[in-house]
Amino acid sequence: MSASGGALTRAKRIVFKVGSALLVDAATGAADRAWLDAFCADLARLRARGQQVIVVSSGAVALGRRRLGLTGRKSLTLPEKQAAAAAGQSVLMRAWEEALEPHGVGAAQILLTRDDTEVRRRWLNARATAETLIALNVVPVVNENDTVVTEEIRYGDNDRLAARVAQMVGADLLVLLSDIDGLYTADPRRDPSATHIERVSEITPKIAAMAEGANASAGVGTGGMATKIAAARIARAAGCATLITLGSRPAPLRAIEDGALATVIEAGASPAAAYKAWIAGSLAPQGWLTVDAGAAAALVNGKSLLCAGVRAVEGPFDKGDAVRVRDETGREVARGLVRYDSADAHRIAGLRSDAIEAELGFTEGPMIHADDLAVGG
Repeated sequence: MSASGGALTRAKRIVFKVGSALLVDAATGAADRAWLDAFCADLARLRARGQQVIVVSSGAVALGRRRLGLTGRKSLTLPEKQAAAAAGQSVLMRAWEEALEPHGVGAAQILLTRDDTEVRRRWLNARATAETLIALNVVPVVNENDTVVTEEIRYGDNDRLAARVAQMVGADLLVLLSDIDGLYTADPRRDPSATHIERVSEITPKIAAMAEGANASAGVGTGGMATKIAAARIARAAGCATLITLGSRPAPLRAIEDGALATVIEAGASPAAAYKAWIAGSLAPQGWLTVDAGAAAALVNGKSLLCAGVRAVEGPFDKGDAVRVRDETGREVARGLVRYDSADAHRIAGLRSDAIEAELGFTEGPMIHADDLAVGG
């Protein structure tokens, strides 16, 4: 099996980016049901073998233009674009729902702005929503919230959004469905000697130059191939590989497994290792939690930090902030993203898990979940 086929079959959690050019029929402005049905059959096949899938889907504005009678306009004002997004979101979701329904799979919409993946509290909330939907056997369909977004808080393109989503959910693989079957040494539409690149182990300046120059005019979405390499950088830093392939084929995922050309950009580490390294080294801690000896030992063994083991809280900090964790001798034993702000943390420090909701009126679970902890001072 090819490197791309192997990456696709091995991945446990995959984020797929689907652009408007694939999803919307250019001639009619409506959803391309034939392509969508074949792609959802592909997704259902992956899910049947135990893989988890998340879709980042463009198309709301394009579908909304048709619904609002704006298809004859070459460009839209920002209010018109937001109106088209508002009108098109329900059409987009109906298309996904109808294509997934024959396979016994539900779909649920998640709309994000850049702040939802940049502000840690909102990032945690969005991640929790996606995780819950996956656990409930539903495919999350993510899109930028174009109804409210402005140029200042846009992702800029859905390749970048998809990479941020992959980072957020700890995906193993990001699949960018394009109008070209991967990265070439030059633009294959202009240079017949251009060579396809099957595997990229590291995004070097030479690889970046190929994307910026030879492939920039290949028509692969906003910014060309360069945006896909930029997205791959984000994904790679999060321990996620990226696969770039031609999306317009019927059943494009089956085609990859059958040997169709694609480019796989390898991850630098596992998603979990990259995430914990980010917590340990990239965030400025905002407070301290002092824990008893039992809790400190549990952290070393990969357990979550329960509220019952917390002896003291020093802040201030907000939910989602990074905090240091130290034992009663003052030695730092871990860092992590806390699930409560400092005011609430003071109230529940030392409480058993079954007493938290009675004290606060809600519960977010442990003080810090094991997934959000980097152990070691």
